[in-house]
Parts: sequence; C-alpha cells; structure tokens
Amino acid sequence: MSKPILAYGEAMVEFNQRIESPRQYLQGFGGDTSNFAIAAARQGAACAYLSAVGDDHFGQDLLDLWRRENVDAQHVAVQAGGSTGLYFVTHDQEGHHFHYRRAGSAASRYRTADLPLQAIASAGALHLSGISLAISESACDAGLAALAHARAAGVTTSLDTNLRLRLWPLERAREKMAEAFRLCDVCLPSWEDVSMLTGLDDRDAIVDQLLDYGVRLVAFKLGHEGCYVATPQERRMVAPYPVVALDATGAGDCFGGAFMAELMAGSDPFRAARYANVAAALSTTGYGAVEPIPRRAKVEAALQAAA
Repeated sequence: MSKPILAYGEAMVEFNQRIESPRQYLQGFGGDTSNFAIAAARQGAACAYLSAVGDDHFGQDLLDLWRRENVDAQHVAVQAGGSTGLYFVTHDQEGHHFHYRRAGSAASRYRTADLPLQAIASAGALHLSGISLAISESACDAGLAALAHARAAGVTTSLDTNLRLRLWPLERAREKMAEAFRLCDVCLPSWEDVSMLTGLDDRDAIVDQLLDYGVRLVAFKLGHEGCYVATPQERRMVAPYPVVALDATGAGDCFGGAFMAELMAGSDPFRAARYANVAAALSTTGYGAVEPIPRRAKVEAALQAAA
C-alpha cells in the first residue's frame, strides 16, 4: 500500500450562496487543506487528515465526509465541548466573498503535543498551508513542528501560501511563513499571497527567493494564465484549461491536491501541473469547495479531449 499524503489544518462547514434574494445557501464543506486532501483522494491517492473538530453536529458531518471520500480521519481529534468552524460564501459582480465563524474552534486549539509523530514520519508527504499556521499560535507551533519532523524523517513536505490577513498581521505572517518555506520541498504559491509575503512583484524574483529558502519545486498558481513550474534546473509555463467558471471557491486547493497526487504517483512536475490545471478548472464549473472537485476519470477525459 502506498504511503499516504497527510494534510494538516482546519476543515469547516460551508454555506455557499445560491440565490441572492431572498438569500439562500447550499450547505457544503471547506477548509483549504481538507479540500486539498479530498482532491488528492479523488485522483486516487491514499490520503489522511490531521486536525480536530468539535463534538457537535458539524464535526460529525466532517467525519462522515472524510469517510465517504476515503480520507483517513483516525488522527482527527473530537474535542469535548469544542466547536467546529463555519464559513459563508456570498457572490456579486466582484467575485466571491468569505465570512468566517471560526474563533476558538477545536482546530485552532490544536497543540504540538497532539501531533501523531509516528504517522507523520511514515507518511509519503505532509501538506499544510498558511491558514494552518494562522488560526492560532498553538496551531502554528504544531504545524511548524510537524514540518520539521517530516523533513527529518525524509517525508516530502508541501506548502500552500494561502495568506489570510484577517487571521494574522503581515509581519507575523512573513516571519512564520519564512520558517515554513525553509522546511518546504514543494511550494504552491498564489500571486497575491506570495507577492505580499516576499515584498516582490516579479515572478522570477519570487521563485528565486523561494528556491533560496531551500524549496525544491515551485508550482506558481496564476489562475486563468495557468501555472509557472520551477525547479533549480528548469522553469516553464504550463497552459491553462479554459472553462466557463461559476464559482472559484477552493480551486487552488483542488490544484494542490491534484498536483501532489500526480507528483507522488511518479509524474514529472510539468505533467503534474497540466493535470492539476485541468482538475482545478473543472472544479470551478459548479458551486462550493468540495462538490465540484472532479474525479480522475473526468480529468483524464478532459485531457484526452484537449490533446
């Protein structure tokens, strides 16, 4: 059996606006690293999740979700008396907007002492994000400790920048993300996030800085422009896959999950990025972060049709 991709962070229950007036919402699920794990699992990767949920109805919904999606949740703690985070998505002419109810959630109370060190050391890859580090000081300490433990054990580490300045100030984000970059093998940045974190506005200068930290592979997500893949030896643009997008919620997470699934299955970075571009594009053709994530057969059919 292949070693799992283990993702760390906070999963949440999503309420996504479907009708403007009167406003109505469709319940779904979100949380960037949970979306990532589900996307990877739908491409056929062995996946597991590391977090905590409350002992409430929403926490049970998430446990049921991971069970359905073949994401191993044995290392998700159910916190007695704890709450599970929620968020709402609204849509207008300027795009989609997020409104969170996550303060004091079970995941934000996660500590370094809670880490399953043996599971981390035996994983194929460990993935987390800027949000995994931003939700609380204890969760940040745990995330960095997990990265260090994985790195020491020879486990591939991946990081999505996902900068949310509502959760922490830019100065602290820059400090802690620099620590994470130094422990990261694969970096999955988005333009707005990483330009703010580095203070740079040139794509190659940003890549240079990430590689200087010791990152071995950068898959720079550029939305409708595609993806810029860089290693110390080669840099190449990977073409986007055109679709009529309805809702981009979670598209970057879908890209990351699909990319890491392909990479860990042995694909080269450029082919993995092409596959992930298609998966992420297809995920924008429905509403919500999880429901529209495509499965492997759909992605492969789209790739074949575009060939």
